[in-house]
Amino acid sequence: MIAGLDRGRLHLSDTVPRWLQAIALAVLAATYALVLWAMRVNRFFSSVVRIQSDRGQFVVTTGPYAVIRHPGYLAGILVIVASGIALGSWLAAALLIVTSLPFLLYRAITEDRVLLAQLPGYRDYAARVRWRLIPGLW
Repeated sequence: MIAGLDRGRLHLSDTVPRWLQAIALAVLAATYALVLWAMRVNRFFSSVVRIQSDRGQFVVTTGPYAVIRHPGYLAGILVIVASGIALGSWLAAALLIVTSLPFLLYRAITEDRVLLAQLPGYRDYAARVRWRLIPGLW
């Protein structure tokens, strides 16, 4: 909505270069591919932070989970960063980053703590796959 107002009426920050918008769109496409891949290999992928013991949840170590522990949150972060830029509004990009990024990072930390405490085998997996979101960084 902010991007639409900015681009269509207010023109406060709609100076995102077309080439950068194109890169952001490519990032969005790759991000959705990452989410689909993560969902395909992890049947326990969920929007709710909980252990699905009723479904026999176990640690998934294949696909993107072989490299990072939370590919869904990485995808969420990339969507947050790329969406406003892809829509051509610096204002929308900034608002998304300021309002959504802290929540998503908090949730990733919370989920990691829940999994460490409650999911059998996750502690060993976390020792093998050190990176939560970004290989080499965190």
